[in-house]
Amino acid sequence: MMSMPTLRQRWPLITLLGSTALLAGAHAFQYFGGLQPCPLCLDQRNWHWGAAGLSAAAVVLLHFKPGLARWALLVIGLVLFGSFAQAAYHVAVEQHWVVAQCDTRINWDDIRPLDFDGPVSAPACDEIAWQMFGVSMAGYNALISVALAIATLAVAVWPERKA
Repeated sequence: MMSMPTLRQRWPLITLLGSTALLAGAHAFQYFGGLQPCPLCLDQRNWHWGAAGLSAAAVVLLHFKPGLARWALLVIGLVLFGSFAQAAYHVAVEQHWVVAQCDTRINWDDIRPLDFDGPVSAPACDEIAWQMFGVSMAGYNALISVALAIATLAVAVWPERKA
């Protein structure tokens, strides 16, 4: 059985894999599935880029300073809670529980040179582009993000067993 200090030191690898898997899924839906992200979807991705970057930095840092594991996990857990909050807000917008004024951002990948007649538009934030079992992509992001956040904070604060 793995000791708690060892688990804490290795946990950032789990959060790195979790956030990068969510990002890979989002990009796969966009580039292979043809589902263009709305502005709130792009904001959700930023949280996972942050969590992945912090997790990668923590993997390196904890190799040299394992005593900082609790603090590193607390920071990563808070960023994952931020991701959950952003995704939960997006779900609330999709379900029309709140009204969002989503700004329209241009995805530079959608602009084709010399195609001046083609429309440039962003998907609406309050329309569900894809869902499975009645849960949207933002809903799955919220569920996975909150599970990762709770698990990360639990690993951070769990007391060590005394021998």
